[in-house]
Amino acid sequence: MPHSPEQQAIFIGASAGGVYAMLDLVRALPAAFPAPIFFVQHIGAHRSHLAFLLDGRGPIRAVEAREGDVPAPGTIYIAPPDHHMLLEGGVVRLTRGPKEHHARPAIDPLFRSAALDCGTRAVGVVLTGMLDDGSAGLRAIKDCGGIAVVQDPAEAHEPSMPQSAMAAVEVDHVVPLQGMGQLLFELAQPRTGLPAPEAPATLRREYAVALGERAVENLKAIGKPSMFSCPDCGGVLFELNDKRLVRYRCHTGHAFSMRSLAATQEQVTDSALWTSLRALQEKESILRRLAEVQKAEGVGSAEASLREADELAAASAALRKLTLKAPSSASFDAS
Repeated sequence: MPHSPEQQAIFIGASAGGVYAMLDLVRALPAAFPAPIFFVQHIGAHRSHLAFLLDGRGPIRAVEAREGDVPAPGTIYIAPPDHHMLLEGGVVRLTRGPKEHHARPAIDPLFRSAALDCGTRAVGVVLTGMLDDGSAGLRAIKDCGGIAVVQDPAEAHEPSMPQSAMAAVEVDHVVPLQGMGQLLFELAQPRTGLPAPEAPATLRREYAVALGERAVENLKAIGKPSMFSCPDCGGVLFELNDKRLVRYRCHTGHAFSMRSLAATQEQVTDSALWTSLRALQEKESILRRLAEVQKAEGVGSAEASLREADELAAASAALRKLTLKAPSSASFDAS
């Protein structure tokens, strides 16, 4: 896509319920859509048929993005599994960079790249989803002169992402899916004479951290060490100097909001609890077998081994109760 002062580009992000939302949206897009569309859906590393589904649903083509693609108007570029999709120098870049909000692909990396690469030509769209991926990226688009669009939370399958975006960003349009196709068609029309605000230095530094470029130096410039550790790599999380949205990054580039950090930590804690329970039960079984051997051979104290095994059984029972009562990650999504 040439860096024309007129050519617009549409950037869309979604999570839970996003596939159904996009299937409805693409059906409403006209065949002569004048801008490329970039779409991130939280699909993780799982094999995806999303491009096939969207390509057959509406009048414009949908493809899984490839490294080096030169975006063309009237085409939807979809982030492939386990890769962030970025736009740099007018071409698509795919990277297995650090997860953000415990997701890859994630929405914020695409939106930040859109803000820096397209400036006033970027239109960011946040659709249905849990937690708040896309909020910081949508604000980056706004800070660089772009347009912010949010699906009406009242009709979203999961309203949390649209609501979070509206709390973090002064959005330009809040619309239901039924009216979004026509709105995006209008916003995709070439625009001339727009001012080109300078991208904030903090945005450039954060983008560099995500790419691993002078990460420690840039991170120290935009945040301060917190008391929390990164649930993805164990490193120190820096709380970014962001007054409008509490966010964290580690020097390897993993990124979280306060809400996604809580949800991810819950997953890590749940895994640790079950691992601990397995270890306790395994040790109890070993001690009971040891007691049998000690009794048969007459060596050591079988009674002592059995007492310790009984203590471990009691500890296992208590830990199992705690594990079963642990909250689900959905409880952190106050939508």
